[in-house]
Formats: sequence, structure tokens, C-alpha cells
Amino acid sequence: MSQPVELTREILRGMPLPQPEPDAGSKDARGGVLVVAGSRELPGAALLAATAVLRAGAGRLRVATGRSLALALGLAMPEAMVIGLPETARGGLRPGAGRLLTSHAAACQSLLIGPGLNGDAGTRDVLRTLLTAHPDKPVILDAGALTDLGAQRSILEKRSAPVLLTPHAGEMARLLGRDRSAIEEDPLAAAREAAQAFRATVIMKGARTHVVSPQGEAWLHEGGHVGLATSGSGDVLAGILAGLLARGAEAAAAALWGVHLHGEAGCRLAEEEGPLGFLARDLPAQIPRLMAELD
Repeated sequence: MSQPVELTREILRGMPLPQPEPDAGSKDARGGVLVVAGSRELPGAALLAATAVLRAGAGRLRVATGRSLALALGLAMPEAMVIGLPETARGGLRPGAGRLLTSHAAACQSLLIGPGLNGDAGTRDVLRTLLTAHPDKPVILDAGALTDLGAQRSILEKRSAPVLLTPHAGEMARLLGRDRSAIEEDPLAAAREAAQAFRATVIMKGARTHVVSPQGEAWLHEGGHVGLATSGSGDVLAGILAGLLARGAEAAAAALWGVHLHGEAGCRLAEEEGPLGFLARDLPAQIPRLMAELD
């Protein structure tokens, strides 16, 4: 099996991001995203991911979260349409919530499911319903949406649109039924196995991030920063990916651009604020400038 290609700026410039026409006055020209995220224990994940969606250039944003969180999220994120979903007593999504989102998903160009979700029956219901109802919508599956993904493999096989998976080592271990130590020993092999098994573009997160396409193409990104290993950082990456897909980027381009922008944002903050201690909420504001520099 060939070695991964080092991700460079030259590679990114060879796959430029889609740009709206200069006179495009409609938000729809930049695409819309539905984010399904957040729980009572992790409400901020929805805000982090949603902010990153818009900072990556998407034009419209819908965020679905638990009903008890919806008002606060709407006030914190006035740019978004917020959809309150029925909750369980523990603050997760109640089974049946998925059918409330099918019309919202139809109006969007990409879907993001998982940041801050706890992977319970309600999450599985949303995942199964949206994957089945919208096989033509690119989707990013993150965090809680990865918990029981093996049960959705038959649905993934029937999809026509790209699927992006964003596991860290612990999540990948659960996806493949392995020990975490085995994943950490050879993350590229794990990413290749998952990409083939789930017919997905896999972003194997870590100090060295591997990106593998369903066809086995592989890239390696080593340009991040240790400060990115902080709570909420993965939610921001997932939001960037969703925003780029909504704009019309192909799956591999969205994955590579997203990983690079996320890593560069960490490097910029390390220079400005210090190597440790910057927050995930600081990352999205760096994204527009970084895109402009490369575009």
C-alpha cells in the first residue's frame, strides 16, 4: 500500500474552493447546512460547530438541538434558524426526532450530525432517518454519530452522496472493534480500513492527521499545533467541513481544506496568544483570513 501524500498548500491550490459569483446576492448561492448537535451535558458543541459552518463560508444555517437548549442557542447564534427537538429526561434526543428534520435537511446542501450528542437511541434515530431520507446529501458524522455506525452500514452502502467520518483514536477503536492502542500504533491502516468498510472519506484525527478517501487515496497533515488538543476543537473542525461541503466542495477537497484550515488556525493562535491556553471558540474567527490567503 502506497504511503500517504504530504498535504501542502500547493495541493490545496490545485483543488480551489467553489466561489459564488461576484454579483450573487442570495445566501443560497453559498449553500445551507443543517447541524444536529448538542445535549444537556454538552450544549456548547452545537454553538462551536455552527459558528465554524458560517466562518467557512456557508450562506444559511439551521441548527437542531434539544428543546431545553434551543432558546439559549438562538440568542447566542442569532444568524441561525434553531429547531428545538424533543428530549429524554437525561437531556438527549428522544427517538422520533429524526422525522421532524427531514424537511429541514431537504432545504440544505450538507448535513452535520453528532457534535455533543451522546450516541443514545435518539441519536441513532436521527442518523438512520436522515441517512435514509436524504441519500443525495453530503453528510459529516462526528462524535455521537459514530457510536453505533456499524448498524447503519447497509444504509451507507446505498448512499449516492459523500460521507465524511471524523474519529479520534478512541472513536476509531469502537468503530472497528479494536483496542485503542492498536489504532494509535497504525492510524493510517485504521483509516484505510474504515474508509473501505463505510465507503467514506475518513479524517483520522491526531497530532498527525490522516485523510483517506473511499478509493484508498491517502494524505498526511502534520501542520497542526499541540494547542488544538483542547475541548471543542473537533466540533470546530466538523463545522468547517460542513460549511465547505455546502459551498460545493468535493469530499476530498473539503476534508483536506478543512484539516489544513483547522491546523493553521491553531498555529496562528499559538503565535498570537501562546502555545497553550487558547480556546476552541477562538478558532473559527481565523478561518476567513486563512481561506483568503490561499484563494
